[in-house]
Amino acid sequence: MRFSESNSRFLDSVQDAIRRYDSELKDINHKIWSNPELAYAEFDAHHNICNLFESLKSEGYSVTRKAYDLETSLEVEYTHGTGGRVVAFNAEYDALPGIGHACGHNLIATSSIAAFIATCEAMKSQSSGKAFTIRLLGTPAEESGGGKVRLLNKGAYKDVAACLMVHPIPIVPGNPELMGMATVVEGGYLANDKVNITFTGKPAHAAAAPWEGINALDAVVSAYVNISMLRQQILPTQKIHGIIVNGGDRPNIIPMSASVDYYIRSPTVKTLRPLTEKVTKCFEAAATATGCTVEFDWGVSYSDLKTNLPICESYVSVMRALGHHTLLDNSTLKGTLAGASTDMGNVSYAVPGFHGVFTIPTEGVNHTPQFTKGAGSEEGFKRALTCAAGMAVVACQILVDDKFADDVKRNFEDN
Repeated sequence: MRFSESNSRFLDSVQDAIRRYDSELKDINHKIWSNPELAYAEFDAHHNICNLFESLKSEGYSVTRKAYDLETSLEVEYTHGTGGRVVAFNAEYDALPGIGHACGHNLIATSSIAAFIATCEAMKSQSSGKAFTIRLLGTPAEESGGGKVRLLNKGAYKDVAACLMVHPIPIVPGNPELMGMATVVEGGYLANDKVNITFTGKPAHAAAAPWEGINALDAVVSAYVNISMLRQQILPTQKIHGIIVNGGDRPNIIPMSASVDYYIRSPTVKTLRPLTEKVTKCFEAAATATGCTVEFDWGVSYSDLKTNLPICESYVSVMRALGHHTLLDNSTLKGTLAGASTDMGNVSYAVPGFHGVFTIPTEGVNHTPQFTKGAGSEEGFKRALTCAAGMAVVACQILVDDKFADDVKRNFEDN
């Protein structure tokens, strides 16, 4: 995989920009990590990022708070000339309940902010007169709520030539020097349907007249068993998992209402559809068996990740030129982030996308308190900035190299 000359011209200016903004990037990373906020409630993260770029307005940035009618979304743009290609970076910053930034979204935001600044700085001196737009999107609610899907529907990614971001994972056992990986092998991120199911029955005294009631908790238990049996007949790459949200009020009352939350995952949107139909029948059968009614409240569905090979290859070549061992496949993801889902998958079906991963030192996997600690580490921050440099160089290549941009577009349209 050869490092292209169109990439090499941007290396120094990209790295210099990231070095010059190190203190600002470290500050925003710490602010997000130390104040975890849940989906669609990331008010401080939104405020602090906007404040950062409003303080840099002399650099030519335009800042939009509450972008695309979402309270905690934002958009920062740098535009040169009229027309030209648009490159976007996604900044996630939502946390998980009880365990904070256990998926490292503070590092995702920081790497995208750094890549955005570095791309702008490099293009100011190296654009050769080409028109272009560079966009930073603050995308809330990745863990639940599908912020990027709502942004898609509002036109945030319209006319975007490519959208880039990276995601932290634990250091891979047996391969501690691994710096970053481009996810290109099918199955790295799964399509995901989310649903809340409510069973409704009839209350009664659980001791004096249980025969008068219709037990909604029995419907939940029946559905849970149905799905447990279904798991024997699904593909190893498919996942079904859920929790009981409400199982009743008091032991001496036959539960009139009970509800569960479930996630259903499969390697592609195409294979997810029949699996979701089977799971739906498990809930309907439980309602029929117990005499309850059942209601489905479907959440935002996530698509699988559609990979763009030219972007991945370019990113890997840049990372290797920077001196970091970087792979072009996700075979080492097994046991780390394999089986996860992201609303970046939906974006990757709309525009050419890149969702690389990079390792950070941590004693636990994603969605654990140990990973939260690693996401706040100095080494995690440094690695996020290194990957930001890789993304920035690739973004510059997309903006100035017509042939490469055509390759990116053709690969997206052909797959």
